[in-house]
Amino acid sequence: MSKDEAIAQLISVFRQYGYEGATLARLSKATGLGKASLYHYFPKGKEEMATAVLNHLSVWLEENILALLRGSGKPDERIRAMGKNVNQIYDQGEQACLLAMLSIGESHHLFHTQIQQVLNAWINALAQVLVEAGLETGEARLRAEDAILQIQGALVLARGLNDTTPFQRVLQRLPKDLLKP
Repeated sequence: MSKDEAIAQLISVFRQYGYEGATLARLSKATGLGKASLYHYFPKGKEEMATAVLNHLSVWLEENILALLRGSGKPDERIRAMGKNVNQIYDQGEQACLLAMLSIGESHHLFHTQIQQVLNAWINALAQVLVEAGLETGEARLRAEDAILQIQGALVLARGLNDTTPFQRVLQRLPKDLLKP
């Protein structure tokens, strides 16, 4: 197994258990690698594994969300494309947000800056689309923050209710809600 393949397997553990619950036993089981092999790829242990997972997410976000938002096309089309990819990364609302899971407890202090950068990049790119659509900069920023808040809140609600309908509803409404006059 390559390091990239191991990182892909580690994501599910951190998503499900957060940083504190992602024990070496769980991480080893998910990757199929012994603890020694995990330390070969990640000499600094679990913190380095979580950092690698966040870096993987940052790259995915850049390629699949931010690039779409910064690209060409009508604002509503770019927002819909963002929603489609958000739906994909969260498995139609079945998966927890990795950023949320790594921002609680002990891991908050370890990863706060990286998580803040990821969220700000997403908010800024979305706000720029809204400015291009004719909204004033301050209002565009507020709506972009609200959109991320709705996505994250809908993920929590979907997991708590064991029903992805709220998540799907939020994604469906986003273009209209964001671009309303």
